[in-house]
Amino acid sequence: MWEIISKLYPICRSITGNGTRETLRIIGQHIPLDIHEVPSGTKVFDWTVPQEWNIKDAFIKNAQGQRIVDFAQSNLHVMSYSIPFEGKLSLDELKSHLFTLPDHPDWIPYRTSYYKEDWGFCLTHHQLDEMSDPEYEVSVESSLMQGHLSYGECFIPGQTEDEILVSCHVCHPSLCNDNLSGIAVSVSLARQMSQSRKYSYRFLFIPGTIGSITWLALNEKQTPRIKHGVVITGVGDRGPFTYKKTRRGDAEIDRAFSHVLKHSEDSSQVIDFQPYGYDERQFCSPGFNLPVGCVMRTPFGQYPEYHTSADNLDFVQMESLVDSFRKCAEVLNLLEDNAVYVNQNPKCEPQLGKRGLYQSTGGESHKRFDQRALLWVLNLSDGTHDLLDIAERSNYDFETIKDAANLLVKNDLLKPVAPHDGNSRPVCD
Repeated sequence: MWEIISKLYPICRSITGNGTRETLRIIGQHIPLDIHEVPSGTKVFDWTVPQEWNIKDAFIKNAQGQRIVDFAQSNLHVMSYSIPFEGKLSLDELKSHLFTLPDHPDWIPYRTSYYKEDWGFCLTHHQLDEMSDPEYEVSVESSLMQGHLSYGECFIPGQTEDEILVSCHVCHPSLCNDNLSGIAVSVSLARQMSQSRKYSYRFLFIPGTIGSITWLALNEKQTPRIKHGVVITGVGDRGPFTYKKTRRGDAEIDRAFSHVLKHSEDSSQVIDFQPYGYDERQFCSPGFNLPVGCVMRTPFGQYPEYHTSADNLDFVQMESLVDSFRKCAEVLNLLEDNAVYVNQNPKCEPQLGKRGLYQSTGGESHKRFDQRALLWVLNLSDGTHDLLDIAERSNYDFETIKDAANLLVKNDLLKPVAPHDGNSRPVCD
């Protein structure tokens, strides 16, 4: 994960352009990735795919001809989607195009102008304080023209057509937590889930907002296959792991993350859905209402480094990346293993002792098994409760309940019902 972040960090990305393509190409070196190109001007619901933006160079020169603000030094120095500009401006004229952070005078802010033609520079407040010349030479060597919006898609077919969607945004320039951390964790999850699984997996690497809107507009017919989904962003800072629920609030993925985090030994938290944030708000829009949540650590905008040059390689912590990956992988594995069973001996408790289940787990004499877990599974396996229900009600962790169910199946005391559809509770025929 750290290798991916380090390699992607220097690239100037935006919602379109060659930087995004280069990012997708590098991702494609780690996982199979189909890169899609959607032409500018394409109507996607109430939006239109914008013109493609690319930039070669940009600077502000002082009276001595010295570059005092230089795109080559940091791609954050130029407001994303700045239109071409060449000219000399007075300091007063120039200031309306300059952005700083007075409260953090050594940091460069990140600013954009995607849907309004403008140009601008972002610089440290110390740099602005040092500007005293009456006139400055300004150059923005960029292009804004008909082109394409690029996004990547990694599809891993499973045993069923039901899908788990994992999405992350790839449009930010040199910002590590937001969202190179999400890219790195998503790539690692795609590698982890690449073997044969019950669900099919679709990993999206898309520009924020317009990317998810575009994908939904072009793939509306297949969205009913999405049974679970998560947007991954900002998973590398020191804050506690945070899961934001789906719009539904009680989707299976909401229950899965809540369960995993409840049994973790840290300060992880679950927060309710809000119609702002990242691309979960598009997947959860009322016309789709997909069961897609969002994972992060510190929520967006709630740490001072957010959208600044301080979100750099030093800000992202490897321990946080690993923890975020492990929690997401645990939830995906839980969703894979969650199922509904029917007790084959529902009238009174079966005699566990004669089946060798009273003291140990089917020959694993080194591992004591809690008979209460067996009894919970037997009692609630009536075709209306999945294993996650049983784990929550019994206050056992999911793995214990899953192992109990597997043991009972081996002893012909339990059988699965029709395949679990993901979010509705099955009923016994």
